[in-house]
Amino acid sequence: MSTPLTSSSTSTLIRGSPVFDILEDKYLDAFRERLEEEYHPVIQEFKDLIENNADLYMGFHQMFEQIPNYGPYQTDVLGNAQVRDYETMLRLFNDVLSRAPALNLRGRDMTMTPIGVILSLPMTTPAGVRIFTNEKVNAQMKKVLNTWGQFLSSPESLHVLTTGEAGWFGPLQNSAIPNLVEVFQCDPTKSHHGFTSWDDFFTRRFRSGVRPIAFPNDDAELCSACESIPYRVACNVQLRSPFWVKGETYSLWHMLNNDPLTTEFVGGTVYQAFLSAFTYHRWHSPVNGTVIKTVHVPGTYYATSPSTTLGTSQVFVTNIATRTLVFIEADNPAIGLLCFIAVGLAEISSCEATVKGGDRVKKGDEIGMFHFGGSTHCLVFRPEAKIAFHAGVQHALQDQKTMLLVNAPLGRVMG
Repeated sequence: MSTPLTSSSTSTLIRGSPVFDILEDKYLDAFRERLEEEYHPVIQEFKDLIENNADLYMGFHQMFEQIPNYGPYQTDVLGNAQVRDYETMLRLFNDVLSRAPALNLRGRDMTMTPIGVILSLPMTTPAGVRIFTNEKVNAQMKKVLNTWGQFLSSPESLHVLTTGEAGWFGPLQNSAIPNLVEVFQCDPTKSHHGFTSWDDFFTRRFRSGVRPIAFPNDDAELCSACESIPYRVACNVQLRSPFWVKGETYSLWHMLNNDPLTTEFVGGTVYQAFLSAFTYHRWHSPVNGTVIKTVHVPGTYYATSPSTTLGTSQVFVTNIATRTLVFIEADNPAIGLLCFIAVGLAEISSCEATVKGGDRVKKGDEIGMFHFGGSTHCLVFRPEAKIAFHAGVQHALQDQKTMLLVNAPLGRVMG
């Protein structure tokens, strides 16, 4: 049985925590010392926010009190002793800010989201749902994530891009990212394979020809916009829908942030697929066409659906999480206007569009990227666009584990 992590028992971390690269006993003492370090200013600000606001002070206590203390609730999603108070939570956040994710195959994608691991249970409690939809809490989480993002974009984050035991180019590398050197642009003869930061590694590019574009000159064909696992296809999607209840549905008005173009898609189709933190994180145009506009939508970072008890709903986050919208007018009028939605999950709330309104895009052209972790995306089509999804996509939708490569055939518009 794992001992709960509280402010008085921070030493009770189990070996091999994917939140921190603790691999041997000698690292435990150093880790305990780090937990006693002075708070980073952004964490001290978070602590002050909690303790000086009666509603938040109550909510952060309730959030941990509402986690049951038996069975699967005694550990987090990766099997670590469950954090049981906000002070320990902040101490762990403080440590995260100066460390890049080490490679650890236990928990796979969650290795990339250490804050998400810490919050995996508390954020799903009734109090957690309320706390992480609070405007002040989200504003502070944004500051925390921006601070960590600055570190991950700096040379200081290169400490995990090594050939060591927990290094991304070490003995576990091929299990996590097969054939990395052959597939991605990098130079193993250079320090850190030529990457300048953790984020530079995370947003790595494919080598030329690795992901050929399906049917580049056939405007009736659409290709996959992301390297992702197909999750859902929904037809006759409505303007507004109760996206928070069990059996969640897409709510276009909220997904598209009340955009004036939203009504174009009522009764249309939504295709959704999720990205692995270990794969490829750039977005590509699924069609030949013209970018109408891009819109960045500030949202929540750790809000979960009230209808889920563990994990995050892929559909729920499309309505409420931080996201970027890219509206594209396809050259083929049978497709017409479509919207690509990049949805940031937890730490991965940095969605960067690299195109702007008026830009011409060809199928397979880069249109943006995610930073720092796994995420999900949607393609939204008008009701007039009758898309027949290819057999490989339909198979992947059924097994929920088959990866659809970026630029691979997605579907064909009929008519």
